[in-house]
Amino acid sequence: MNLGLNLLGLAQRAGKLASGEQTVLQNIRNQNAKLVLLCSDASDNTQKNIRDKCNFYHIELRVVYTSDQLSAALGKKRFVCALLDSGFSKRMDEIIQG
Repeated sequence: MNLGLNLLGLAQRAGKLASGEQTVLQNIRNQNAKLVLLCSDASDNTQKNIRDKCNFYHIELRVVYTSDQLSAALGKKRFVCALLDSGFSKRMDEIIQG
């Protein structure tokens, strides 16, 4: 499994990950989200909602993975998740950048 997906599972177990569209939007509005990860195969409406909120609140957004990959890492069907800890988000950004 990908190192980034492993990190998401670890963050979830640590309670530093929000997943699901409504939960992520709430964390973006509260500015608890440090990095938002959106699946490349999410619906256009979901992508627009998440992109608009991230742009408005100046929260980093990355479009990576597919819903199948993300769902396998988290153990439930998800299209979007947000890292709530700056350490996890910094490491995830390093992994994504290569």
